Amino acid sequence: MDVRDSRTVHRMTSQTAAELIAEGLELHDVKHVFGIPGAKIDAVFNALEDRAPEVVVCRHEQNAAFMAAGVGRLTRRPGVCVATSGPGSPNLVTGLATAPTESDPVVALVGAVPRADQPKRTHQSLHSAEMFTPVTKLAITLEDPSDAPDVLANAFRIATEPPAGAVVVMLPQDVLAEFVDVSPIGWHEPPALGPAPNEAVRRAAELITSARLPVWFIGERGGRLDVIPPSHRLLEKFPMPIVETFQGAGAAVGGPEDLFVGRVGLFRNQPGDRVLADADIVVTIGYDPIEYEAKYWNLGQPKKIIHIDSLAADWDAQYEPEIELRGDIAATVEAIGSVLQARRLPPEVAQLIEANRPELGQTLHPELTDAAWSNPRAIVSELRRATPLDTVVACDVGSNYIWMARHFRAGGPGKLLFSNGQQTLGVALPWAMAANFLGLPAASVSGDGGFLFSGVELETATRNDLNLVHVVMRDNAYDMVGFQEVMKYGRTSGTELGYYDVVKFAEAFGATGLRVESERDLPDVFAAAFEIPGVVVVDVPVDYSHNIELAHHLLPSSTA
Repeated sequence: MDVRDSRTVHRMTSQTAAELIAEGLELHDVKHVFGIPGAKIDAVFNALEDRAPEVVVCRHEQNAAFMAAGVGRLTRRPGVCVATSGPGSPNLVTGLATAPTESDPVVALVGAVPRADQPKRTHQSLHSAEMFTPVTKLAITLEDPSDAPDVLANAFRIATEPPAGAVVVMLPQDVLAEFVDVSPIGWHEPPALGPAPNEAVRRAAELITSARLPVWFIGERGGRLDVIPPSHRLLEKFPMPIVETFQGAGAAVGGPEDLFVGRVGLFRNQPGDRVLADADIVVTIGYDPIEYEAKYWNLGQPKKIIHIDSLAADWDAQYEPEIELRGDIAATVEAIGSVLQARRLPPEVAQLIEANRPELGQTLHPELTDAAWSNPRAIVSELRRATPLDTVVACDVGSNYIWMARHFRAGGPGKLLFSNGQQTLGVALPWAMAANFLGLPAASVSGDGGFLFSGVELETATRNDLNLVHVVMRDNAYDMVGFQEVMKYGRTSGTELGYYDVVKFAEAFGATGLRVESERDLPDVFAAAFEIPGVVVVDVPVDYSHNIELAHHLLPSSTA
């Protein structure tokens, strides 16, 4: 019997709350728990020694939260992180604040001082629940040990419900140690939604059919695996241009890819932006405004919006849907596809797509030079050539992210990961590690600034025998901030960084370090990186001097 769907009443035996939580995690089919121990939470670590979830001891709580979020993003089931009281809990905040903005389900178990000490000014006493409340879906303190199964089960449910995000369960030290006679609760799938109402589906199909230029605009929830097949079937039957947000990357792969006109975010100068501006109907599929606000893409030609999602629309002046189709996204897309009449792509729309696709740069190979500092376009192109298509590629924030988002072809849905909600530095390596822990091939890309936010986790990666490639695009600066400052003020301020030896840094943690000396080395070095077993870090010097030219339509509020 599958424990994930079990409603079996387990035999009540006297257990501590910590043991109930460990058993509850096992019944929720949790494979890994990421965290750092401490006196206020060590009872949970001790209980996990006798349970199935593998404890992955990390080097910083922030990265533990990133890894849990990576598991959540890739499985759509909550990843779990654990931290102790005092400074352990606030170290989680950045990771947990990032999760809801990326719709990544996470459950965080956080130690706290005994209940009697919480009102006092005492060692490691901190009002952590109040600290977590503004940045998570829920932060709750376990006050009674007999409530442990209920609180844990509901934490998993709440974290999973759309929009997914982080839930924190505070665990006072004395509560964890108390014995109770209650039964643990296992995972139960949330009830499924049905498609949107038939009348709304019919009206949407009529609007799409009558449109001059309908555009299929895929957001994060629209890029999930269950939505891809009905979406592809609809587009094969009724072709129209496909645009993705960064979080929806890869949704067109394996389907009518000749309709794909690119991803949008950060800039208002992408091929997808131009197609959206010219559209008269935009069909948003699982779109969240935090991915790319409508005020940046709802421009130009007046347009009507059809909103397809499991959530109601967030209305504003630029996002007022003509029709909201609320229900299961895959079922709703399937229903619309069954109503639409098959058609051929109109010649004028085909010409528009053909005119914009060359700019995607997904197949073009730039001329390589002998420059010591590499063109970022060449780096992205060669990295794509070397990376197996089934690899999960996690991208950090920084100028590397601009070029990766613009030109790196996703291997499929869930294969190219970005932080576009918070644009959080340091996510790339932990996300790639999470993919590896799930048994998936993984790679990650960062700048030299973002890399050191989580680079210490190389030790965690080598200790756990992971197998991944991390590329550091190094320019010794926070360039994404720097070139924006030049555009605003004519100079940079506070963006210069010192040089460090990436290869020696990698080797210090037991990883293999490789260095690119010139652009002509790129193909051979990247090829070698994916052939060497274990953890490999590649140092690639990069020249971002053309970023200002590239970003002439930069959107200030959309960038870090």
